[in-house]
Amino acid sequence: MFNVFHLHVYKLQVQEMYLQQIEVLKEEVKVMLTVSKESKIKDKIILIDSIERLGVSYHFQQQIEEQIGKIFIEFQTNFEDGNYDLFTTALGFRLFRQHGHNIPCSVFDKFKGKDNKFDINLNSDIKGLLSLYEATYLKFHGEDILEEAMVFTKYYLNDALPKLDDSLVLEEKVKQALVQPTHRGVPRVETRNYISIYEKEESKNQVLLRLAILDFNYVQNLHKKELRDLLMWWKEVDLIWKLPHVRDRVVECYFWGMAFNFEPLHSLSRMANAKALILLTIANDTYDRYATFQEIEICTQTLQRWDINEINDQLPDYMKIICRLLISTYDEEFENEVQIKLQGRSYAVTYARQAMQQLVRGYKKKASWQMGEEVPRFEDYMSYAVINSTCYLLLSSSFMGMESVTKEYYEWLNSEPKIVKAIGHYGRYMNDIASFQREHKEGLLATSIDCYMKEHGVSKQEAVDKFVELAEDCWMTMNEERVLATLPSHDIIERVLNYARVTYVTFNHGEDGFTNPENVLRPHIIALFKDPITIISF
Repeated sequence: MFNVFHLHVYKLQVQEMYLQQIEVLKEEVKVMLTVSKESKIKDKIILIDSIERLGVSYHFQQQIEEQIGKIFIEFQTNFEDGNYDLFTTALGFRLFRQHGHNIPCSVFDKFKGKDNKFDINLNSDIKGLLSLYEATYLKFHGEDILEEAMVFTKYYLNDALPKLDDSLVLEEKVKQALVQPTHRGVPRVETRNYISIYEKEESKNQVLLRLAILDFNYVQNLHKKELRDLLMWWKEVDLIWKLPHVRDRVVECYFWGMAFNFEPLHSLSRMANAKALILLTIANDTYDRYATFQEIEICTQTLQRWDINEINDQLPDYMKIICRLLISTYDEEFENEVQIKLQGRSYAVTYARQAMQQLVRGYKKKASWQMGEEVPRFEDYMSYAVINSTCYLLLSSSFMGMESVTKEYYEWLNSEPKIVKAIGHYGRYMNDIASFQREHKEGLLATSIDCYMKEHGVSKQEAVDKFVELAEDCWMTMNEERVLATLPSHDIIERVLNYARVTYVTFNHGEDGFTNPENVLRPHIIALFKDPITIISF
C-alpha cells in the first residue's frame, strides 16, 4: 500500500532527481556565461536577461556581475560606433541600471528625429518598442526623454496588438508587459509567466529552458512544504475563533514572504516574514476595528516592556492572547530558529522585535487619529507613513534569516536610508488608494486620503490622482538611489526593492489584493504553489 511514508520518500527522490539534473545544467550555463570577446553585445545581454527572467540567475550571481561590468565598459566605449539598434540599446540600459551602473538616458537621443520627437518609423519595430517600454520603468527624476518614451511606446504597442496575430509569442509578451512591467513584478511570478512564453520561442536556448523548469519545480516543492508547515503552525496557534475580527490570510502572508526571498537557502527568511506579517495583521485589525483606545494604550505599553510574565491584568483576554503570541514568537520561535540555523545572530531577532514594537506604536498613533475628532494634517500623517507601511518590520524579518546580513546591514536599515523611506511612502500611497473605500465603510475616516482632501480642498479623485503621482515619484527615487547612492550589496538591495514590487502587485489598479485576494493574489498563488511545470523532452 502506498502510504504517507512512501509518498514522503517519493517526494525526496523527485527532489534529488531535480537537484542532480540542475547541477549538470548549471555547469553548461556557466560555460555560456564565459562568453568570448568576439561575441556581440546583443547576444551577451540577451543571454543574461534570459537567465534572469527565467529565475535562475541566483545560481550565477558572481558570473553575471562580472559580465555585466565588462559589457557596460564595452558598451560605453563602442556606443558611438557600435550602431546599436533600439532593442539592444534599451535592453542594455535596463540591465545596466538594474545592476547599479549609471548609464545616461542620452543613449536614446539618436532615436529622435529633427523635431526632437521619437522617430515615427520606430512604430514598426515592436521588439524595440517593447524593450524601450520596459526600460522606461528605470527612469530617474527629470529624465523627460524616458517620460516621452513611455507615452510613445504605450501608444504604439497598444496600437500594434490587434495586428500581431502572426506572432503570438510577441503578442503575449506585449500584453504581459502592458499589464505588468518586468521591473515592478514579483520575481517568482515573473519567472512563472516568462517560462510559459519562453518555451514557445523559436530561438529559445534549450539548456536554459530545461534548467528553468527543473529549478522552478524544485523550488516550488520547497515552498509547498513551507506553506504546509505554516498552515500547521497557524492551526496549532488556534486563533481563528478567538479573534474573529482578524483577517485570515496565512497563504497570502506566505506569498509576501516568498516575494522577498524565493531562493532555497532563504527558508528561514520566508517563514519569519510570513509569521511577522500574520502578527502585524492581527495587531492592525485589532487596533483598527476592534479594540477601545484604552485597551490599545495598555496593549502598546505592554508590548514596549516585552515581558511575557508581566502582561497587564487590565487587558481583556483576547488582547492577552495577542501579546503572548507576539512575545513568544520572537523570544522563543525566532530566537531558537536563528540560534540553530545561524549561530551567533541573536541580534537579528532583537532588531526584528524592535521593529514590531515600533510598528505597534505607529498603529497606536493612527488609532488616536481614527478615534479623535480632528483629522490630522497630511504632513503629520505621512510622518508615520514609513513605519506604518510595515517596510521596516518586514525587511528586518527578511534579513533575520539571511546569513549574509551582518549587524551593519541592520544599522543601515535603521538609519532611515532614502531608498527605504521612498519604499515606505510608496507602500503607504498604494495601500491607502486601494483600501480607502473599505476603511470608510468600516467607519475609519482619518486615512491619508482624507487628510489630503481636507488640507488641500480637493475631491477624492483628485487626491487619488495625486497619490498615484507621488507613488511614481517614489519609484524614481528608488531607481536613483539604487544607482547613485552608496548602498549594501546588489543582493540585499533586491530584497529591499522586492517590498515595493509585492506592494505593486498586491495593491495596483486600486484594488486591495490582500483583503480581497480572489482576483489579485489568488491566481499567482495557484500558479506558484499548486501544479509543477510539465517537463518536456528536448
